[in-house]
Amino acid sequence: MNNIPVIHMSSVTKKYYIGEPNELQILFDIALDINEGEFVSIVGASGSGKSTLMNIIGLLDRPTDGSYMLNGTDTKVLDDIQLSRIRNKEIGFVFQNFNLIPKITALKNVELPLLYAGVSQKKRTERAMELIELVGMGDRYTHDPSQLSGGQKQRVAIARAMANNPSIILADEPTGALDTKTGRMVMDLFHRLHKEEGKTIVLITHSPELASETDRMITISDGRIIADADRTSYNADEAVAEQEVSAPEGKEAEGE
Repeated sequence: MNNIPVIHMSSVTKKYYIGEPNELQILFDIALDINEGEFVSIVGASGSGKSTLMNIIGLLDRPTDGSYMLNGTDTKVLDDIQLSRIRNKEIGFVFQNFNLIPKITALKNVELPLLYAGVSQKKRTERAMELIELVGMGDRYTHDPSQLSGGQKQRVAIARAMANNPSIILADEPTGALDTKTGRMVMDLFHRLHKEEGKTIVLITHSPELASETDRMITISDGRIIADADRTSYNADEAVAEQEVSAPEGKEAEGE
C-alpha cells in the first residue's frame, strides 16, 4: 500500500467574484488527507460546501489558495489538458443522475473512459465486460439506458467509474435518485468494491445515516471541516446538530 496519501489538501480555500463587492468564499482553510484503501464520506447539508470540495477533489475546479496533491502530484502546476488526462486515469465518477450516454449500450458506456485513454477496441471491450459482470449486469450489457431501471443504471455507472482502475471512486449522492431498496443494493456494491477490490471510495452525501456506513466520516459545514471521525466514534445525530449550529466568523459560505 502506498504511504503517500491519495488525497492531500493543505489550507485549501475557494472564492468567487474575487475583488468584487459580491466576493464570496465557499471553502475555508481545508486540510484533508485520504489514504489508499479508505472508504470515506464527506457529509454536509445543502450549502455546506461539500459539492465545491468534491469538484476540487475531482479536478473539475481549482482551489483559489492552498495546495492539493493527488497521488503525490501537485495539481496546481498542471494545465487543463494535463488535469483532464489525470482525471480520466485517476478518478472514477459516480453521479446521482447516472450521466450515462442515452443512445449507446451499457457496454459502450463502460468502454468510454477506456476509449478516451486510447485503449484498443479488443482490450476495452474485454475490460468493460469484466466490469459489467462484476456489478451484476452481465445479462443487460446490450441494453441502452432507457431500457434499464435506476438501480441498473447506477450499477453501469459504477462499472464505468472502475474502467481505468482509478485511484479514487468519487460518488456524488449515488443513492439520491433511487428508492430505499435499490439504494441499499448500490451501497452494498460500494462496500464489496471496497472490501474485495481494495478501492478508495469518497462518498459525498447530505445524509449522516448513509455516511455512518463508511469507515471514516468527514463533516463539513459553512465551508469548514468541523468533524473527522472513524465509524466507532461517530454519532450521526451529533453530526446533524453540528451542521445546524456551526457557522464561520465573518462572511458566510453559501452554495454547495
